[in-house]
Amino acid sequence: MPELPEVEAARRAIEENCLGKKIKRVIIADDNKVIHGISPSDFQISILGKTIVSARRKGKNLWLELDSPPFPSFQFGMAGAIYIKGVAVTKYKRSAVKDSEEWPSKYSKFFVELDDGLELSFTDKRRFAKVRLLENPTSVSPISELGPDALLEPMTVEEFAENLAKKKITIKPLLLDQGFISGIGNWIADEVLYQARIHPLQSASSLSKEQCEALHTSIKEVIEKAVEVDADSSQFPSNWIFHDREKKPGKAFVDGKKIDFITAGGRTTAYVPELQKLSGKDAEKAAKVRPAKRGVKPKEDDGEGEEDEQESEKEDESAKTKKGQKPRGGRGKKPASKRKTEDSDDEDDDADGGDDSEAEEKVVKPRGRGTKPATKRKSEEKATSQAGKKPKGRKS
Repeated sequence: MPELPEVEAARRAIEENCLGKKIKRVIIADDNKVIHGISPSDFQISILGKTIVSARRKGKNLWLELDSPPFPSFQFGMAGAIYIKGVAVTKYKRSAVKDSEEWPSKYSKFFVELDDGLELSFTDKRRFAKVRLLENPTSVSPISELGPDALLEPMTVEEFAENLAKKKITIKPLLLDQGFISGIGNWIADEVLYQARIHPLQSASSLSKEQCEALHTSIKEVIEKAVEVDADSSQFPSNWIFHDREKKPGKAFVDGKKIDFITAGGRTTAYVPELQKLSGKDAEKAAKVRPAKRGVKPKEDDGEGEEDEQESEKEDESAKTKKGQKPRGGRGKKPASKRKTEDSDDEDDDADGGDDSEAEEKVVKPRGRGTKPATKRKSEEKATSQAGKKPKGRKS
C-alpha cells in the first residue's frame, strides 16, 4: 500500500503538471465513507474556479494548496492513488486502474479538470482513504498528530538514539507509529531493519549506539533511493529484502539467506534470522514468538488480497484450534461473537499515531478445547439451568 515514496511520487507528479492551472470542472463521489465531513456539492462549489498553487505532503498524507482555502486533503489509506490523464504516476498493485477502464474510473472519489484540459483523479478501490476539505490541513488531525516526516524532517542521529532509548516497545511497531516518525509503513520498516541488521522484535530502548546509527542511516538511504526512482520497485537495489517479501515461507531468500516471517506490531514481518538476531533479554523471549501462518503467502503493502493477509495475521495472534478439533460453531462458520467488520479498519495504515500497528481487527480468542461459542443455543441455556438435578431412574 502507499507509503512515503508512493505519496511523494504523486505529489511530484502534481507539482510538475498541475501548478498554476485553474480548476474548471469538479466531480466528487457520493461516498461519505471516503469523502469526510462535507457533501459532494459543497466540496465542488468550494474549489471550482480556484488555482492550484502547490502540492504538499507529510508522511502518507497529501494536500493541494489552492490560491485560497479550504484545501483538498488526501489520506491514502490502503489503496488510494493519484492519476493524471496522460501522465505516468507510480502504480501499486492494489490500487492499479487499467488503461482500458472508463475515465474517470468508477473508483474515482475526487476528479478535477483544469483549464488546459488536464485531468486529475484520486481513486480508492478499497474505500479506506479519506478525502477532506480543510482550512489548514496541518492544524488538524491526522496531519497535526504526525511525527517528523522521515524524508523532509529527519532527526539527527543523536535525537534518534535519544528517542529510541525512551521507548520500551519493540522496534518494528515503533517504526510504524506515525506519531514517532511519519511516512514509514510495513515494507519500509522491514527493509530498514534488514539493512541495519536489527531483529524486528528487539526492544527499541535496548539498541546499542552502533545499532541506532545503522538504523538511522538505513532509513535515510532506503527512503531517498525509493523516492529517487519515484517508488518504481523494479528499480530498487537487487539486495533489498523487498523483492522477496511476497514469496512463500521456505522459498523466500535474499542474497542466498533464508527469509522468515513473524507477526510484529500486528503485521506480517519479513526478516533474515541469520543476520537479524535478538540480543539481551529479548533473546530469551524468542521462543515465544509465533511464526506467520505456515504455507500462507505473505501479501504485503504493495500486494493484492489484503484481506487474506489480515486474516492470517489475526489467526497468528489468537489461540489456534488444535489439530483435529472441530471449528467452533461448525465448519466454515465464524464464532457468534463476531469480529469487527472490515470497516472498523477505517484509518488502517494511515491511522493517527498508532498507524500500522493499529490496523488489526480484534479477534475473540478460542477459550480452549471443547469450549462452546459465546452465544449459546436456547437448549444449552435450558440444560444449564437444570444443572445439578439428578437423572430420573438413578439412585444417588
